Amino acid sequence: MNVALMVPLAERTAVLIVAALLFTRVRAFRSILNQQATWREKAVMVLIFSAISILGTYNGIWYQDAIANSRVIGTVVAGLLAGPWVGLLTGLVAGIHRYSLGGFTDLACAVSTISEGLIAGLIYQYRRNRNQGIGWTTALGVGFVAEWMQMGIILLLASPYAEALALVKSISIPMSVVNSLGVAILIIIIDLVKKEEDRIGALQAQRTMQVADKTLSYLRQGLNYDSAKKVAEEILRTTRVAAVAITDTRTVLAHVGAGSSHHVVGEGITTKATKEVILTKEMMIARTKEEIGCKEPNCLLRYAILVPLMRRQEVAGVLKLYQDRSRKLSAVDLELVRGLGNFISTQLELAELEKQSRLLADAEIKALHAQINPHFLFNALNTIVSFIRFRPEQARELLIHLGEYFRRNLHDSGGYVSLAGELEHIEAYLAIERARFGDKLHVKYDIEAGVERVTVPGLILQPLVENAVKHGLLPKREGGTVKIRARRLDTQTLELTVADDGVGMDQDPFLMAQAQKDGKRRLSGIGLTNVRSRLCSIYGEPYGIVIESESGRGTTCTIQLPVGVNASAKSVHRG
Repeated sequence: MNVALMVPLAERTAVLIVAALLFTRVRAFRSILNQQATWREKAVMVLIFSAISILGTYNGIWYQDAIANSRVIGTVVAGLLAGPWVGLLTGLVAGIHRYSLGGFTDLACAVSTISEGLIAGLIYQYRRNRNQGIGWTTALGVGFVAEWMQMGIILLLASPYAEALALVKSISIPMSVVNSLGVAILIIIIDLVKKEEDRIGALQAQRTMQVADKTLSYLRQGLNYDSAKKVAEEILRTTRVAAVAITDTRTVLAHVGAGSSHHVVGEGITTKATKEVILTKEMMIARTKEEIGCKEPNCLLRYAILVPLMRRQEVAGVLKLYQDRSRKLSAVDLELVRGLGNFISTQLELAELEKQSRLLADAEIKALHAQINPHFLFNALNTIVSFIRFRPEQARELLIHLGEYFRRNLHDSGGYVSLAGELEHIEAYLAIERARFGDKLHVKYDIEAGVERVTVPGLILQPLVENAVKHGLLPKREGGTVKIRARRLDTQTLELTVADDGVGMDQDPFLMAQAQKDGKRRLSGIGLTNVRSRLCSIYGEPYGIVIESESGRGTTCTIQLPVGVNASAKSVHRG
């Protein structure tokens, strides 16, 4: 054993570890740590560790027509860190390079380098399948075994054997000790880098949640001047950046902090970097004033991170975090703006979906009006015509009721009204139906005192009453009674009931409506389904409509609503 080799070999290994430490700042390297690397990033890792291995070869010591080196560090760490393919390819590149340098151990060193990378990668795969990580002790053992495997391959392949044996006796212990320690130290450094990444991620998540908690209600409005300003102000308060800006695809919606004197809200986008992000749909880091592209010569902003805000896979705007000369943008800032960009994009998607949901609900209500009104109008006018000659005063009253009925239909359009208003609407409808059918139709009200002032969705009871009259009582020769009841179950819940003693149903009305979806739909299906879907959209569980019906005995529809919930509080409840 040549002890004199130990010190210079350790010095060269230290240089190699410092070089590897610099490589840990590469983004692809950090992606590997979090097991998020793409194949492209893994290819970058092969290049990085191949460079470390080749540096270990060049930095080695020529000894007895061979090289005492630290090449094994790059190949083994590559395999332990990124798996068999990265280890194998790294070993292949480094092995070919070693073979090109010649010497009587060239083939043996090339084969051993390739084998070391592959075996280290297989150990990584084995421990990963068992949900075990690679610690420094494992790395130390793998590095030690890899070096002794190299010595064995040299004895098997190198010629002449006597020189190979003399070489192994001289370099085996120095190389196995120094290089296995080098592998372990590099794994320790990588573990520290990973912990730093975790710390950055935790800090970024904490700040993102702080901003999200305070800006969620603003983003429900979509991307406009007011919501953009409030979001930008909150981000500026939460972070240590110099300025925050938000744009849509054409205009500056908000700019708070440094540079607000010339980055004016309402003006068109002037910075080159923002235009590029809108065009490419990719995040951009501007590291100089020139990359930002601000046209103001005295602008204090020197660095920027810009991330596109996406809605339906298209750019809706750009979020920008700026920094001035006082400090550069950090890795935490980078992760923060990435997380905020994803959060804002998600909220913009949800705002768009909520808008579409409201439009769909409005469209369904208008469709309900379109199908009910012509038929009802035709029957009502026929009734009034028959009353004009012999009962003109009653005909006049019916015209007033008809006008009131349609006025409320057009005015409410599914908005929110008091229960008293909804009952007046029902009474306008029933007055006309009672005139048409006389003693066949009876109505009873049971309204608890005080509940008339409770706010309810408009047109929530009228379709149920109309359904009871047309499909419950009128098919029955002797007619029947509709009972309308309203009461508080407790301080938080209002119960509304529409019951009839008509023909009843022997089938679920919602299933009937679904079966008739592609054909001619009956009013019962439209009215009941519309009421149920609106209640679900506005209040969610456990509120809704319960229908109990028995053929020949009648139907009871019961609705439960939360007291005190109106249009202004609608967003509180899940749809």
